[in-house]
Amino acid sequence: MKPSGTTSTTAAAPSVRETGAQPAWEVLLPAAGAPARRRGRALQEALREAVRSGRLTAGTRLPSSRALAQDLGVSRGLVTEAYEQLTAEGYLRSDRGSGTWVGGAVRTGRTAPDPDPRTPAAPGSGVIADFRPGTPDLSLFPRTAWAAAQRTVLSELPHSALGYPDPRGLPVLRSALAALLGRRRGVVADPGRLVVCSGVAQAATLLGSVLRARGHHGVGVEDPGSPEHARLFAATGLDTVWLPLDEEGLRRAPLSRSGTRAVVVTPSHQFPSGIAWSAERRGMLLDWARSVDGYVCEDDYDGDFRYDRAPVGALQGLDPERVVYTGSVSKSLAPGLRLGWMVLPESLVDEVVERKRTMDLGHPALDQAALAHLVTSGGYDRQLRRCQRAYRERRDALLAALDEHFPGTEVTGIAAGLHVIARLPARYGPTRRFLEVAAGVGVALRSLEEYGTARPADGAVRLVVGYAHLTPATITAGMRRTAEALGTR
Repeated sequence: MKPSGTTSTTAAAPSVRETGAQPAWEVLLPAAGAPARRRGRALQEALREAVRSGRLTAGTRLPSSRALAQDLGVSRGLVTEAYEQLTAEGYLRSDRGSGTWVGGAVRTGRTAPDPDPRTPAAPGSGVIADFRPGTPDLSLFPRTAWAAAQRTVLSELPHSALGYPDPRGLPVLRSALAALLGRRRGVVADPGRLVVCSGVAQAATLLGSVLRARGHHGVGVEDPGSPEHARLFAATGLDTVWLPLDEEGLRRAPLSRSGTRAVVVTPSHQFPSGIAWSAERRGMLLDWARSVDGYVCEDDYDGDFRYDRAPVGALQGLDPERVVYTGSVSKSLAPGLRLGWMVLPESLVDEVVERKRTMDLGHPALDQAALAHLVTSGGYDRQLRRCQRAYRERRDALLAALDEHFPGTEVTGIAAGLHVIARLPARYGPTRRFLEVAAGVGVALRSLEEYGTARPADGAVRLVVGYAHLTPATITAGMRRTAEALGTR
């Protein structure tokens, strides 16, 4: 192994400072010898501890990912992922063109402490733990891989691709997404029937506009369900009808009485209850759609995040001519990219594409090309695995915190997704007081009642608790702080 001094380009700025007679990066050698399945995490933990302990001090420049990978005898990808993760956490900083350094926020061998969870938040001090659902961890966005994809497509994309794009989307992206959705979600996806759009929100408004033009007057939404669905379809002039759910999915009788010929559902992992629709209810819904000559809009909002069970295939695969399948990268990459898709029945393709063309003349070509490269190169699958590992760890931290600080809580919807439903015993209620006390100590929570019309009378506190964007430490601190403020500890 070469001494650390040889990694530097100049004597004035060594790559990694020496600590005694031993190069500081040698503290990572045991991690490099860990079993292959946990080598990446071991490397991240060793590097994190080296910064915390002061072995790698603020301002220390680290070797390039290639050089460190060679010295440690590991893949460059493991080092790159470790650098990205610790940069997102604040241990490292990365300056374009000048390498990776130990962050200046690290002091005296440890990171700046979180606020003491036992100390009530001062008035106006803000939220210290926001458990409201729907937000992924944006620090997990694969900046390096995305930047590499952009550089690649800029060098390869023909000039003609920079003109007004096909309103359906770049052919290369539609083909990549069709293959991805077929492989991962069981979707019957013909690239010619796939439309790239600005997330599920635009997919819903496109579909709503077409249905309204066809003479539809309303659309059914799940109760409880996402208020956003109702708002999006209402914006296109469609009335919304709340349709009650039970533990298996939508109930047939209210659906038949609704008078609607279109519904929007989340059958693989219902939002917010977390249930997976039973096979019987899936079949019933498709039978209903055929009988009324209607359509089902399937929002597969977190179809890629499964922790303790095999993935439930998309409903669309059972009847591609009655189901409009929608999805996006908002949870897997970042909502700010505004990249999503819809897979359409043949009968709707021309009208939706024409509506898309008049709405925005097509989606940005460079972003589409970059996503296509990420998918076909395997980078998107790696990102999904990375997110799944992180989110599983945070889910487990939340379950442990609820069990410790709110004994008797029943938790459902834990097998998939980015949130859980927590039913706290009546002794913690009423719900309004619980939310007010939590907010008073800087903890933001949402009740299940905010997502539908049902108002159970059993006195239990029902919460929709998001966790994906919070660290395990923040999750634990938020629950402890709330319990202490309520006087339950």
